[in-house]
Amino acid sequence: MKVCVIGSGYVGLVAGACFAEYGNHVICVDKDSKKIEDLKKGIIPIYEPGLSELVLNNHKENRLGFSTSIQEGVEGSEIIFIAVGTPTSDDGSADLSAVFAVAEQIGKSINGYKVIVDKSTVPVGTAAKVKEIISKNTKHEFDVVSNPEFLKEGAAIDDFMKPERVVIGADSERAGSLVAQLYAPFVLNGNPIIKMGTVSAELTKYACNAFLATKISFANEIANLCETVGADYEDVRKGMGTDSRIGRQFLYAGIGYGGSCFPKDVRALIRTSENFSSSLRIIREVERVNEDQKVRLYTKIEDFFGKGQIKGKTLAVWGLAFKPGTDDMREAPSIPLLLKLHEEGAKIKAFDPVSKETSEYYFKDKIEYAKDAYDALEGADALLLLTEWREFREPDFSRIKKLMKGHVIFDGRNQYRPDHMKKEGFKYFSIGKQSV
Repeated sequence: MKVCVIGSGYVGLVAGACFAEYGNHVICVDKDSKKIEDLKKGIIPIYEPGLSELVLNNHKENRLGFSTSIQEGVEGSEIIFIAVGTPTSDDGSADLSAVFAVAEQIGKSINGYKVIVDKSTVPVGTAAKVKEIISKNTKHEFDVVSNPEFLKEGAAIDDFMKPERVVIGADSERAGSLVAQLYAPFVLNGNPIIKMGTVSAELTKYACNAFLATKISFANEIANLCETVGADYEDVRKGMGTDSRIGRQFLYAGIGYGGSCFPKDVRALIRTSENFSSSLRIIREVERVNEDQKVRLYTKIEDFFGKGQIKGKTLAVWGLAFKPGTDDMREAPSIPLLLKLHEEGAKIKAFDPVSKETSEYYFKDKIEYAKDAYDALEGADALLLLTEWREFREPDFSRIKKLMKGHVIFDGRNQYRPDHMKKEGFKYFSIGKQSV
């Protein structure tokens, strides 16, 4: 099939490359001419395991092309995906200006029946508005479909190639069937293609992310209580996770969720509920709990060194990205924590395997970047583990001890065992466990 994907960011580029891998002819469109020229040269604008190889191979085989022209993409395609950004507005709602601008250009470019697919995460009613905008700019027949993405950063290729389910929101059988045909090769394992109305599909995406965010905030609340009453959250987590009604995923305690989806989608869902006068009390608390959790490690650091005593301390930091497997710094818990420590006069020397460039936007000259994990430790008064990259899981603790000035670890991701840390001679603070 001939497919156009408008927006060559995280979602759009992954979708375009994966559709091309299955033999479709795909053109990815973006208004950023530098990004398009870089993609043509094989320079990938984001870090996602496996994506570079997929893009390069399909571009070489002429199944994946790049352009700055929406008209070119629309005229030569049967299905057009809108995958532009929907950032959070000042009032918490999703900013749909890019979606609507693209819809207008699509309307002006349509040259026959097309299916326009909202791939961007958009609130209830967006498909109807997109349809209205396109209708004002064309007399050709078309349909609008909602097809939310469910990709995990760091595992996006596998998620797209082997989806647990594909949600297609269509008010037209013709459009729904065409999109289902496109996805058919991806679900040969028997996983379902779920068809529903556009409004239901729009809400499904937000409901999923809000529920997962709720599990994380619930886990952090229980972990904080464990510290107070003397329980070990790791034991509690195992007890909960083995209940099939609850499940093991998203029950890990830490310093809060971040990234491009959960924070933005939770806020947008709250805003949607306000617009329709339907209160979402639980979701509001989820957001508040998460914001507090992001600086919980600061309280532990201040309690250890003493109020007003952080100034002049050298803090080594392992991990800056909001999660391992990505260079995405959006809403990363490391940002408010490290900026607060900087304000208190701490010297911060950080290492992250892939997010140095993306993190510079947020930290500028406020932190120093180490060349590797052990370089960050030299002369440090404490180590802060903020992202659970695999290379941090089994480090050389004897080497760590020799390099550091102070032998204290603040583990925001619960990677180490307190008994092991005690044996190695470290003072150890984590989330939901008793301190050593």
